[in-house]
Amino acid sequence: MPTPRRTQKQRRDQAEAALLAAAAELVVEQGVRSLTLARVGERAGYSRGIIAHHFGSKQALLELLARTAQAGFVPGLADLPPGLDRLLRLIDGYIGELGQVGAARHAFLLLWAEAPTMPELAPIFRERDESFRADLRVEVAAGIADGTIRDDLAPEEVAPAIVGQLRGIGLQRLLDPPAVDTERLRRSVTEQWRRALATPSARQP
Repeated sequence: MPTPRRTQKQRRDQAEAALLAAAAELVVEQGVRSLTLARVGERAGYSRGIIAHHFGSKQALLELLARTAQAGFVPGLADLPPGLDRLLRLIDGYIGELGQVGAARHAFLLLWAEAPTMPELAPIFRERDESFRADLRVEVAAGIADGTIRDDLAPEEVAPAIVGQLRGIGLQRLLDPPAVDTERLRRSVTEQWRRALATPSARQP
């Protein structure tokens, strides 16, 4: 049987995925400062014209890499309603995923660490962090509304504390993997947040 011809969208999606994978690998291997569109195209087996057509600029490439690496980081959350249980599942799952981080997520954490000193990265990661904090604020507010999270807590204060802890664990894992046992940490950190956030009636797992 002849192989069905791919549609233009399928070809574009395949090229984009290959270019993003190549960009992530190069960030991990050589750092973001040495990344160029030409090197990404060469690694992925595409011409510079193709990568310029897809992304237009290095900044656009990095922005899409950051978005795709962060999207769906913790699977299985969509089936849970917003609130304490989903928030704790996110914390547990996030730390668990750090233990098996691939090139794209490794690259995301490296880019995030570089963002404060790179003007082209700073806006991207301000937006990514605010998106993460906004999602967490929704979870905390929902938990307060349904009585599972203490009502003396402020979502806008809880959210950056959680982001800071999770990102910090991720960076430590990149620097010294043997020193950061994510399987043990995921249980203890999740329980710490349960005790800190939950109302007395919701403290039992």
